[in-house]
Amino acid sequence: MLKLENVSVRYGATEAVKNVSMEVKEGEFVTLIGANGAGKSTTLRAISGLEPVREGRILFEGEPIHNAAPQDIIRLGIAHCPEGRRVFPQLTVRENLEMGAFCRYDRQSVSADIEQKLEMFPRLAERERQAAGTLSGGEQQMLAIARSLMSRPRLVMFDEPSLGLAPNFVEQVFKLVSSICESGTTVLMVEQNAYAALDLCDRSYLLSTGEVMLSGTAEEMLNNPDVRRIYLGGEAATA
Repeated sequence: MLKLENVSVRYGATEAVKNVSMEVKEGEFVTLIGANGAGKSTTLRAISGLEPVREGRILFEGEPIHNAAPQDIIRLGIAHCPEGRRVFPQLTVRENLEMGAFCRYDRQSVSADIEQKLEMFPRLAERERQAAGTLSGGEQQMLAIARSLMSRPRLVMFDEPSLGLAPNFVEQVFKLVSSICESGTTVLMVEQNAYAALDLCDRSYLLSTGEVMLSGTAEEMLNNPDVRRIYLGGEAATA
């Protein structure tokens, strides 16, 4: 479904992503793991059209998208749930969901989808008319996830969905992301909590200083001694 071929992204003279090649098949749950500054978020931003690709190609269902505008990439079926949630704080919960459907013109279906999301996220339903900026961090993350689904994407990219959340919300968010993939939507997730990421996904790529250092199934990565030593704190692997 998604393929990166030798993709490089630069910030001025700094090469944040270096010749990254990877793929995500339809229906898969794939994660990008690695330390802060590894190039994970930049990779997602390049896929979304938010950062220019200096070299290489990004293909979605065989068609190049690395020169496409962000709004066109959304219309193709790729949604991006950004790091730090980035809700519109002055808008209500419902208005944020409406913003997630900005590229759709089927207003009746959009209204039906909003009701479905409010049913899916009962906490948001309770706060439907409340300004998003007054929600807790966990509630804002739920809103960001729900908003990302409003474009009816076939591939959703989640950037650090557990960042800054209380433990009880972290567990809820990971369950939600898993359920989204189980419902048929392809998922690409960046997550610094490598153990949690590998516990959820089908396959994973390990990035370091902008390059893909390792890739494999979740089980292969969990059983890789270097991954366990550096990123899993030496924890014993589980299948």
